[in-house]
Amino acid sequence: MFQDISIDELLDLKSKGEITLIDVRSPSEYKDATIPGSLNIPLFNDEERAEVGTIYKQTSPQAAKERGLEIFSAKLPAFIKDFAQIEGKKAVFCWRGGMRSRTSATVLDLMGIKAYRLEGGYRTYRNWVVEKLNSFDLKPKVYVLNGNTGSGKTTILHRLRKKGYPAIDLEGMANHRGSIFGQIGLKPHNQKTFDALLFQDLERFQSSPYILIEGESKRIGKVLLPDFLVEKKEQGIQLFIDMPIEERITHILEDYQPWNHREECIEAFDRIKRRIHTPIAKQIEEDLKAENFRAAVGLLLEFYYDPLYERSANQYPEDLKVTLKVKNVDEAVEAVLDQVKVKQS
Repeated sequence: MFQDISIDELLDLKSKGEITLIDVRSPSEYKDATIPGSLNIPLFNDEERAEVGTIYKQTSPQAAKERGLEIFSAKLPAFIKDFAQIEGKKAVFCWRGGMRSRTSATVLDLMGIKAYRLEGGYRTYRNWVVEKLNSFDLKPKVYVLNGNTGSGKTTILHRLRKKGYPAIDLEGMANHRGSIFGQIGLKPHNQKTFDALLFQDLERFQSSPYILIEGESKRIGKVLLPDFLVEKKEQGIQLFIDMPIEERITHILEDYQPWNHREECIEAFDRIKRRIHTPIAKQIEEDLKAENFRAAVGLLLEFYYDPLYERSANQYPEDLKVTLKVKNVDEAVEAVLDQVKVKQS
């Protein structure tokens, strides 16, 4: 018989790399939100789940169970084969530790494959993350990377993390670049996914003397930062990347690839053009339509984003601000590390 496992026991084994987590919910549920690092081996696909659910509501729970068993029986060999290929300890979960995870764990046990079942399913994990974030006491000092749009702050964070430094990519967790154009070419994450990824990194770096994050507003795309992180960010050392505008334009073009998303760019610009002096706004719109993207980005920076950023930068007291004048991302990475070393010494 399979054995249930608590969320604390499961995550302890996961942190040690001693267990593989398998989400047996449908692909759309898995895509919406899951426990980070989990695999998806669904008991039912989206259409099958909808069919069983309809039978449950319109006919009876027993009829739904019978239809579910009929569907699952046909895919049982492939289901078992997928699990048999996974080495080591395994744990399955569904939405609330109900029929799908119980069926999966039971069938696997009958076939000689041991798998734990997470008590309470994904819902228990989600509640656990929310509770942890609500009571989180962030210990490390915070260094905040600021700079005009296009300064390569996310790239700088990625470079630092690759070198082993405690850098947290909030935009990556939100899957949004944090501006009106921020979701172009991306599918923004929801709050559940963002919270799970954020807590994982915060817990990982809790014993570090400092963390590095980008200067974000409270909202990034569809998600909100927790209050404690916003407060810690406002009290942190503010590093301002000062980079030439031509270099910034190049970064923006490389990141957004507007030639692949022309209509999305025009639609996004429509939402802010009333805030820009009319002749300039007209020129930007014409450049976007004519695919003169470098010219359009240059005007957007000069007449919209740079003035906006300058106003927000003035809110910080001078004793928290450090300006790093650099030519490119490589110089910025070294300049940030120099500042961290100075402050930590």
